[in-house]
Amino acid sequence: MELKITELFYSIQGESSYIGLPCIFIRVCGCNLRCHYCDTKYAYHEGKYYSIEKIMKFVGKYHTKLVTITGGEPLLQPSVIPLTNCLLEKGYVVLVETNGSLPINVFSPKVIRVMDIKCPGSGMSNFMEWKNIDYLTIKDEVKFVLSDRDDYDWAKEIVLKYRLQRRCQVLFSPVFQKLSLSILAEWILSDQISVRLQPQLHKIIWGEIRRR
Repeated sequence: MELKITELFYSIQGESSYIGLPCIFIRVCGCNLRCHYCDTKYAYHEGKYYSIEKIMKFVGKYHTKLVTITGGEPLLQPSVIPLTNCLLEKGYVVLVETNGSLPINVFSPKVIRVMDIKCPGSGMSNFMEWKNIDYLTIKDEVKFVLSDRDDYDWAKEIVLKYRLQRRCQVLFSPVFQKLSLSILAEWILSDQISVRLQPQLHKIIWGEIRRR
């Protein structure tokens, strides 16, 4: 059983509530969306096939027990599901970053799903699979990537409409170098909404040159 992989690497987790922790990344190839601000366009097509055994061998080289499967869009490749099961069997904490356009109820309950809810500024908000909100649990996370005030107001309405804070962790992240952290922080504090402000820590550390 194989997956088309763009890259395997070990780095600092730059996003989610696991931000700052050493993490093994498995970036799968292919994405069904084309967000305006996408910073991983190379993952649309760039990659080669790896067996699950070969991926597990790479993962086993490092001491951390935190693994993130990202993309691209992991759910485009059905083999990602047995990969997550193998990782769980070995005692790893498994995060799957998904764009929210495909059903997320295909994983073991132990998998932590970090799901984007695409704001209008992405150009992809019409592709959301809103049924996915029903599948979220308290260990999961939803992420809003915000381009401007319109995106912020839209995201705030979605948080309130679906009572997302009662379902899972909610992350608000600014588009790098387009919306400042300080401005987004002021909006959150002014409106007194209980969401986590999320920078892209890897870009603060290394800039945009390093992939993560």
